[in-house]
Amino acid sequence: MESPRSELPRRIGGFTAGCLLVSNVVGSGIFTTTGFMARDLGHPGLILAIWFFGALLALAGALSYSELGTALPVAGGEYAYLRRAYGPCVGFLSGWTSFTVGFSAAIAAGAMSFAAYLLQMVPFNSENGPLSTGIALTLIWVVTGFHLAGVGSGGFLQRLLTILNIGAILILVVGVLMLGKGNWTHLSLSAPDITPGFGATMVSLIFVTYAYSGWNAAAYVAGEIVDPGRTIPRAMIGGTLFVGLLYLVVNGIYLYALPVTELGQPPILPVANKVAAAMLGPAGTLLVTVLLCLSIAGAVSAMVWAGPRVYYAMACDGVIPACFSEIAGPSGTPSNAIVLQSLWASVLIFSGTFERLVIYSGVVLAIFSALAVGSLMVLRRRNPDLARPYRVPLYPVVPLCYVALSSAIAVYGLLERPIEAGLGVATVMAGVPLYVLWTQMRGRQQG
Repeated sequence: MESPRSELPRRIGGFTAGCLLVSNVVGSGIFTTTGFMARDLGHPGLILAIWFFGALLALAGALSYSELGTALPVAGGEYAYLRRAYGPCVGFLSGWTSFTVGFSAAIAAGAMSFAAYLLQMVPFNSENGPLSTGIALTLIWVVTGFHLAGVGSGGFLQRLLTILNIGAILILVVGVLMLGKGNWTHLSLSAPDITPGFGATMVSLIFVTYAYSGWNAAAYVAGEIVDPGRTIPRAMIGGTLFVGLLYLVVNGIYLYALPVTELGQPPILPVANKVAAAMLGPAGTLLVTVLLCLSIAGAVSAMVWAGPRVYYAMACDGVIPACFSEIAGPSGTPSNAIVLQSLWASVLIFSGTFERLVIYSGVVLAIFSALAVGSLMVLRRRNPDLARPYRVPLYPVVPLCYVALSSAIAVYGLLERPIEAGLGVATVMAGVPLYVLWTQMRGRQQG
């Protein structure tokens, strides 16, 4: 028996939906992952090619999700699509994955990179110490407080941080081009001691897909979007195109500023800070670091906002306890779901490094996004009369390409980084006995 659905009010307009998407995507990934790619690949052209390929992959996903989101304009994103296409068990595993791996791990990784950048402004190395952990936890719970206060306050925070996010990037780009002393010949200089293999290239794709993850953010809050048939495709496709262009520009700036060998040297994580220090000096570095921290905070905020809508939808469908479908009075937010997610993200802060969290989550997210895009084809065949205000162009080529490429990324991630990726898959499979147990408990209660 499904719990009574307390409907989330439709208060999110096109601009706020776009801000949610951009902030959800443009977070820690673009400011951190290029350093790992430089270390593993050592080839500027290959790095840029992978970022371009990632943009095309994200666009294919956004086109597909736009059709799914307008056909099923409800809270929950992948959970709602997979439940409809493959049944409640697969839907549950998708939601379980969103909670344990997708949103929570990404929130933890974002908070850790926030702390890493913030600590660049202090004269001692505390990147992996208790101070770093404390800063990451503080960020999570300050943002959580804003979203518990209501959609209005959460939306305001998201719009503000998105503007600061883009401002930070523009300052970095313009500052480096106008004031820096980079060299475009860096783009033709490869690391002489690195020969990038196919496996390393696929692992780099995991980093890139992680950096692009969030292009589907509007789907999670579809049940709160005004005029979803028009707003969802505009926010999702337009936002993804904007981010793709932005990412290519930023990576071009990184490679203009420093040769690939220096980008891949420790400290690897705060690569944007390294570029700012080399090009803009102490004053410019300080300003850029502050703005980058605000940018990453925006991404964390977007995930704290979007993720609980999945658990809300699951609770409404009766696959997790009904308390997570409760709406907190006039605030219009699923408060219990928000708190639960932030608690688990806080636990993950203590579980490993930023790099491990990216691999841990990236492989699993590739699997479930492939399944979600595949559900578009299932629903086209099973429910041909379902209203679809938007239809993906070049069907079925676009969704098939996305499914094939995302599956390949997941497979090679498992082969190249079996420990981290295997832990992610194991976490997903742990949801199977939980689903069986919960189903049996509900059956006994109803009997």
